[in-house]
This record gives sequence, C-alpha cells and structure tokens, in this order.
Amino acid sequence: MDKNRTSPRTVGMVSLGCAKNRVDSENMLGMLRDRGYEIVSDPAEAEIIFVNTCGFIEAAKEESIETIFEMARYKQTGRLKQLFVTGCLAQRYAGALAEEMPEVDGFMGVADYARLYDMMDAADRGERPVYMEDGARFFNSGRVLTTAPWSAYVKISDGCDNRCTYCAIPLIRGGYASRPFDDIVDECRRLAGEGVTEITLIAQDTSRYGCDLGDGHYRLAELLRAVSEIEGVHWVRVLYCYPDSTEDALLDEIENNPKVAPYLDLPLQHINDALLRAMNRRGSADWIRNRIAECKRRGLTMRTTMIVGFPGETDAQFQELMDFVRDARFDRLGAFTYSPEEGTPAARMKNQIDEEVKAQRLDQLMMLQQGISMELLQARVGTECEVLVEGRDEDGWYGRSILEAPESDGCIHLTAQRALTPGTYVRARITGADAYDLTAEVL
Repeated sequence: MDKNRTSPRTVGMVSLGCAKNRVDSENMLGMLRDRGYEIVSDPAEAEIIFVNTCGFIEAAKEESIETIFEMARYKQTGRLKQLFVTGCLAQRYAGALAEEMPEVDGFMGVADYARLYDMMDAADRGERPVYMEDGARFFNSGRVLTTAPWSAYVKISDGCDNRCTYCAIPLIRGGYASRPFDDIVDECRRLAGEGVTEITLIAQDTSRYGCDLGDGHYRLAELLRAVSEIEGVHWVRVLYCYPDSTEDALLDEIENNPKVAPYLDLPLQHINDALLRAMNRRGSADWIRNRIAECKRRGLTMRTTMIVGFPGETDAQFQELMDFVRDARFDRLGAFTYSPEEGTPAARMKNQIDEEVKAQRLDQLMMLQQGISMELLQARVGTECEVLVEGRDEDGWYGRSILEAPESDGCIHLTAQRALTPGTYVRARITGADAYDLTAEVL
C-alpha cells in the first residue's frame, strides 16, 4: 500500500459460484479489511478488484470469463488500477488466462489465499504474480460477511475423494481434507458473538467430515452437536451430504437435536444402477431407496439433485429416473443437464446425448417436481412454525422456517399486524402455498 496516501485504497470483490467460494471471498475481504483497505460494493469506485471465479461447469467458466472482462473495463471507465483473478478457474487455467488476459495483474489458486498480501505487494512492485502452489487449505482470519448478518456459511472441509466421472472438483480442489475440529467451533463461536444466529455447514462432501482426523471415524454428528451448543446459535444446518457416508449417528443427531434443521441435502444424481456405476457413484439403487425410506421415516425434509443426459442415458433409464422421483416425492429437487468437463472420464465417453434431448428431459423432470413440490407445500397449510424474518419487499415481509435453506429454497411471505425486525424469529401459521413459496400469518 502507498504510504504517502492519506486515504485507504478501495477494493471490490465479485464472488462467483457456490457458497464454498463465497466463504473464501469473505475470508479474503476480512484480510483486506484488516490491512486497512476500504471495501466498496460499486466496482466503479474500486481501485482494486478481485474476481473469485468458478470453474465447475462450462456455463460457470463462461460467466467467470465474462465477469473478468467486464471488471477489466473499469480500468478505462472507473478508478481501477489492479485486477486480480482467484478461485477455481484460476487454479485450473492460470497459464492460459495469464496469456490471454493481459488486463489481469495477478492470479491465485484455491489453496494460496493466505498469501493474498504477497500477491498484492508483488503487483505493487510491477510484477505479475501467479500463485498456484498447494499452500494452506485452511487459515484463520476475520471474515466480512456478504450474507445477511444473522446467517453465515462455515466451510468444514475442502477437496473431494469421490472421483465421480463427470466432476472436475478433485482436479481443481484436490483430495479431501477435513478442517480441524476446534478451528470450526472457534469460528462458529466468533460468528455467534458477532450476531450470527443461523450457521450452515458446507463442503464438497460434508458427511465424510473427520475421516482423515485421528481415528478415521466420521465426526459430522459430533460437530453439529458442538456448534448447536454455542450460545447465540439458534439454527444449525448441514448441506451436501454424500449418500454412503450418511450414517445413522448423523441421522440421529439431525432428527433429535432441536437446533439442527431436520433437513437432509443428499445429491443422488440418478437412480439407474448402470448409470450410477458409469458415474462412479457408490451405492446401488436399492440401497438409495432404502436410505430415503429411512430418512422419510424420521420425518426429515429431503433435498436432492439429479443429472439428466449423462452419456449413454437411454429413454428407459430416464423414465426410471422419472418414476423414482414420482415415488420418492422429494421436498426439493434441483436438476442439471450433463456438461462434459475437460479432463474428466465422462467427457471421453461414447454415446454423448444431444443437447436438445437433454433440455427436453430436464423440462420433463422439473415439471414433475413442480407438481410434487406444490402438493407437499400445500400439505403444510394450517401448520405452525418458527420463521426467521429476513426482510421486506413490495409484497411485504418475508422469511424462512428451519425447513428452508438460505438461497437455495423458497421463502415464506408473511402478513403481520405489527412491524417486524429482520433477523428475529416469530411464530407463524401457514395459510397458503404455491409450487415453491408459502404464505403465513404471524401469530
């Protein structure tokens, strides 16, 4: 930083992709704040901009590249002096990006964020740094939350060992590594002390947490219990469990701990045995059906994701998926058309499916799920629940219950005879439902 300046340099951040990327962005913002930079939301006012990129699928890569070029234009139209690119796209394609994007002043991969100051200092010296080493996966720093101040994501591991044939995450993030248990609890305690009441634990695969710590046992249930016991924490939820590592001990904690959301996010991708093997997914169709039945028996709200158009998927296999979704009746379901990713085994498979066929299958599946979602939400009419008030728009107040995850699920539109305060919890009676959202009356 220029020591002759009388005002701090301004810095902006554009975070793309998943909530895990968002946590990385918030850690970087915390480091920048601690070094005296002024964080601004308007890129036209920023002298330094970071674009924390996603490189998961082709559409995400395109969005990242477009955003980099969009931010680079502020060197002509705004105050921008330095542009840095971090994250998954940088990790995977740093060489090509550095060659094709002279507008960018430095690149940093996903395991080098602890060297953020080094990259910035190098750029100040006129260098063009590229940091792609396998540095510290986890580092403790303050965070600048980009979520609402009462809700935060906490990353509990990084990387993945599952090696699904369609997925580039291991190529980008490397093998699975659990974050130290005490570091996670300490961060959650700090967040609660700053007013966070809802904590969402995330990772590429949360249910494997702890497998590489000490005795090799899964420790997610223990972690959920420890976080729920922190003073000020009102709700705890966990996302992105993997089917074969979702043990009964974890389901027991989710079912019986009143602070833990009775909600299981279990990405399944498909139900046909042949396609599951081709995807390198563990567990048979029968095993998956039995696991879902067990979760339903426990009364858990269930969310999943599916892939349509995987190489070789026949009409009969797609129909098997449709029948399964119709029978399983997931509370929430997201679906994606298969995207061939460079370097993955599935991208080299024969019998790639036509894009038009993929799109048609996606439409059919989502139309089916829309009807299921409508029926399940209508069944909640007349029940009461606790609602976290999140804000007010032109239609009135809105919030979520413990059964709606932040950002990914619908909301509850509230009617109230008094002013409500965002970040507080109220009792409400559900009065109506559509395919994705609910309406309720505050009691």
